[in-house]
Amino acid sequence: MSIAENLAAIMARIDAARKAAIAPAPATHLIAVSKTVPEAGIREALAAGQRRFGENRVQEAAAKFPALKSEYPDLELHLIGPLQTNKLREAATLFDVIQTLDRPRLADALAVERDKSGRCPRLFVQVNTGEEPQKAGVPPREAGALIAHARGLKLPLEGLMCIPPVDDDAAPHFALLLKLAREYDLPGLSMGMSGDFELAVRFGATHVRVGSAIFGARA
Repeated sequence: MSIAENLAAIMARIDAARKAAIAPAPATHLIAVSKTVPEAGIREALAAGQRRFGENRVQEAAAKFPALKSEYPDLELHLIGPLQTNKLREAATLFDVIQTLDRPRLADALAVERDKSGRCPRLFVQVNTGEEPQKAGVPPREAGALIAHARGLKLPLEGLMCIPPVDDDAAPHFALLLKLAREYDLPGLSMGMSGDFELAVRFGATHVRVGSAIFGARA
C-alpha cells in the first residue's frame, strides 16, 4: 500500500475506535512520525493531506522541515523525543509543539527562551507511566508538581504524553494518563503508536503517534 493509502486506512481505524471510545475526545489528531523518513516520503504524506508530523531529534528535524514548513504554512511539527537544554533555542524556533517536557529545569529554560525571543511552542508533559529508569518522563507521583511549576511560569501547557513499556498491557497506562489529565484539567492526551493507537483512542487520546504503519518499517 502507498503512504496515502496507509493514511486513509489509519484514519478509518481511528474513526471506528472513536465510536467505541470509553472517554471520547473532541477530536483525535494523527501525528505521522517521520523519524528517519526521507523528504520524499514526507512529501507523499503532505500530498495526501497529512499536516501533523512528529520527530524525535531536533537535528534531524532541522535538516528536513524548515523548507517544508515554508512551503506548507499549515504544517504542524511535534517534538516527541527528549529535549536537552542546549538544543532548546533551535527546538523553540522549529517545533510548534514539544511533547516531552519532563523536568522543572526544562520548564525554566523554556520560560527564559520565551521571555528572550517571544517564542514558546505548545507543551505536553511526558509522564513515565511505567517508571522505567531508562526512559524519559516525570514519574506519575511527581506530575502534579511539574504541572504546577509550568503553570506558575505561564507556559502554554496543553496536555500529557506517555509511552507505555513495550511488554506491558498499554490499557492501564492509558487509563492512568486519562486520570491525571482529568485531575489536572488538561485537555490533551498524546498516547498510542502503530501497535496500540486504536486502544489509545478508546481511552480518549487527542493525539496518536503513528510511524511504521504509515511509512513502513524503518531501515
